[in-house]
Amino acid sequence: MRGTRAQTNTGSKEGVNLSKQQKKKKETTIDSYYSANGTEGERSANDKPEIPANWIQAVEELKTQLREVEDNWEKNLKIKIRHLETEALELKQENSVLKAKINQMKNEGKEMKDEVKRMKDDLQRKSDQKEKDNQKARDEIQSLRTRIQQLDPIDLTRQQDTIKQNKKNEKIEENVKHLIHKTDDLENHSRRDNLRIIGLPEDDNKRKSLDIILEEIIQENCPKILEQEGKVEIERIHRSPPVFNPQLTKPRNVIAKFKNNQMKEQILQAAKKKPFRYHGNMVRITQDLSASTLKDRKTWNTIFQKARELGLQPRIKYPSKLTIFLQGKVWSFNTTEEFQAFINKRPDLNRKFDVQPQNSRESSKGN
Repeated sequence: MRGTRAQTNTGSKEGVNLSKQQKKKKETTIDSYYSANGTEGERSANDKPEIPANWIQAVEELKTQLREVEDNWEKNLKIKIRHLETEALELKQENSVLKAKINQMKNEGKEMKDEVKRMKDDLQRKSDQKEKDNQKARDEIQSLRTRIQQLDPIDLTRQQDTIKQNKKNEKIEENVKHLIHKTDDLENHSRRDNLRIIGLPEDDNKRKSLDIILEEIIQENCPKILEQEGKVEIERIHRSPPVFNPQLTKPRNVIAKFKNNQMKEQILQAAKKKPFRYHGNMVRITQDLSASTLKDRKTWNTIFQKARELGLQPRIKYPSKLTIFLQGKVWSFNTTEEFQAFINKRPDLNRKFDVQPQNSRESSKGN
């Protein structure tokens, strides 16, 4: 664009000069003509006719117009020259700005070149450091492999010894479980003639002995047993635990050992059929069992209550097995986990048992 403008300005200037030369030539020709005619008039005034006045006036007007045209050309030329000078100044300023930008770009390029060189050096340094670290890691791995190869025979022997020891430990655990089961069974067998009375107030035996209280309970709830068997023969009767703790809100249980097992069974069966009362207070009579068996039975409490509400006729069989009556069939479960797996397969029943049963003693030990 600037090049086109410069060419246009140059062409305009040349045209002005050419027009000025042509005007000057024409003016000179007219003056020469008049001068020539005037001279000839003087020399031969008598020989040529006189020039009309209107022609002279026309020539004068033409000369005036030519002078005006010349003045206009000079003014236009000055204006164009000023424009060209202004444009030249602008081009000069733009050239200065371009030079400054070029210098700035050169400086930035130099800085970028320095930055690239610095990054390249830094990358090379990191690459060298990484290579050193990799070599160090390879050396350590090789050292570990050597040590492993040296330890393999020892480790194999230790693994074999560990396997043997684990098998021995498993065998010992099985024996311990078997012994615990046998011990519980023997303890329960030794308690086969015992009944546990639950809920008997503590102050009752302050006025009467426990054996008399037990006889009154039997007389009040199942008198036919006394009529058939006669007097209640008790080998021993006591509270459990023997020491009274005033901080406990519930009364201690009473454990009675009968001499006559038949009478004890009759009382137990009668207590299962209906709740026993003594002086208006409800008391429960159950089979006396070992502490571990009672703990295992206690894990069924929540499930037992829910099953009773649903009419499933729950029972706790010896030593701690739950049975329910469902769809005309009796189902038995040794652990709460078995019961949970059973109801999980029956969505309708699972929704009703919205409680999480406690873990039994056996499953806790297994975990």
